[in-house]
Amino acid sequence: MSHTSTSRRRMLGLLGATAASGALPGIPALASETGAQDFPTRALRLVVPFTPGGGTDVVGRSLAAAMSEALGQSIVVDNRPGGGTVIGSNIVAKAKPDGYTLLLTTTALAINDTLVKDLPYDTDRDFSDIGLICVGPNVLVTHPKSRFKTLDAVIRYAKANPGKLTYGSSGNGSAVHLAAELFKMKAGVDLTHIPYKGAAQAYTDLVGGRLDFVFATAGGVAKYVEEGTLQAVALTSRERTPAYPGIPTIAELVPGYSAEVWYAILAPAGTPPDIVAALNGALNKAANDPGYKSRVSADGMKVAAGTPQEMRAFRQSEQARWRQVIHDGKITTT
Repeated sequence: MSHTSTSRRRMLGLLGATAASGALPGIPALASETGAQDFPTRALRLVVPFTPGGGTDVVGRSLAAAMSEALGQSIVVDNRPGGGTVIGSNIVAKAKPDGYTLLLTTTALAINDTLVKDLPYDTDRDFSDIGLICVGPNVLVTHPKSRFKTLDAVIRYAKANPGKLTYGSSGNGSAVHLAAELFKMKAGVDLTHIPYKGAAQAYTDLVGGRLDFVFATAGGVAKYVEEGTLQAVALTSRERTPAYPGIPTIAELVPGYSAEVWYAILAPAGTPPDIVAALNGALNKAANDPGYKSRVSADGMKVAAGTPQEMRAFRQSEQARWRQVIHDGKITTT
């Protein structure tokens, strides 16, 4: 997968670059499309509720550069990790609803709506949906010398040996943990979950033979797969991806299974409709730019931008879906 590595390095190299000024070729001014005549007149702030350098941060910085070009103003990325994305999300929920403070959110927002007790915000009441950005897979990985080189081998062994297979994740209630729990339910298998405080230690223990497999983010585990340190077995997405050529989806053996990771932009509730429209227009232009598409595809992601209304419907459907998994699996953060 050398082409993936090359694309990723190119993307990372672009993150520190200042977005070019001016409108995209052939695109009318946003103000004339939306009526937001005076927006934006200064730099915007994009809160990323993760640490710098991770997969979400990379997506956020790349998108910020592309949206800056569409809006004609810079977008400053503000990393606010902690609380499983709750800290950064709450900052935006409590911000002035003027369009200048935005949130780069992920599947975690939908999960936290049920998983986290006493959230400091109401997911439906306190945010304005701007738009979906992209969706992509998580990956089930094993050790290259493992007997589990196919998903079928995993399922057969798990059914014959309930509870004996161990899998690691980046933590209780994480998106990859819930992807595995959904797999257990759909495939009818019993697996033993080993939670970690981050993905790196899970990868280390898998390489060291202390785990049978790990559910991991596609971008986070890519370098291990490229190096041959770990082996990709199956994808959690609905469709295969060129970033992992030849790797099947879980759904090909387990009908109805899907656990895609997604990224979206939200603003504080009460953001004026014309500003929401302007931001959505910039988001769609940025996400559909061929250069941006190429960069996110390096990690197996595909653009899925749409309207704010479509984003709200999608987000609420995700909240309902993961609520069911959390309840059925009796999942907690402890």
